Amino acid sequence: MIIPSLRSKRKARIEIIPLIDIVFFLLATFVMVSLSMVKNQGMPVNLPRASSGVRQTQNDPHTMITVMKNGEIFFNKKKVTWTELRSSLQELTHKTPDPRIILNGDEEATLGKAVSVLNEAHTLGIKKFSISTKQS
Repeated sequence: MIIPSLRSKRKARIEIIPLIDIVFFLLATFVMVSLSMVKNQGMPVNLPRASSGVRQTQNDPHTMITVMKNGEIFFNKKKVTWTELRSSLQELTHKTPDPRIILNGDEEATLGKAVSVLNEAHTLGIKKFSISTKQS
């Protein structure tokens, strides 16, 4: 008489359907996160409103200078003093033949500080300026 084995005759299988689900979930998550990333070089400030503003193309290389409402100045998210700002702008003019600066100023910042920053850049030979605003 033949005694049947207690072991199953079926071989173990690796189920790949759950693995495919996990891979697609990770792929979709990666795509969504990478699409939501925006290259922003300035500091977050409360921009003034302007109805006559024109959207600039983001393809042009530019430098962001931010003037906070308490008077602090940031050069591409790095807090700088006046002397550091001057040296950074001089270095920028040596690296880039025709640099472009975007002034990102808080709505409550003093106009004198923003004008001083633009004047400093202009004395160093930088002629392309833009001022960031919110659409009203």
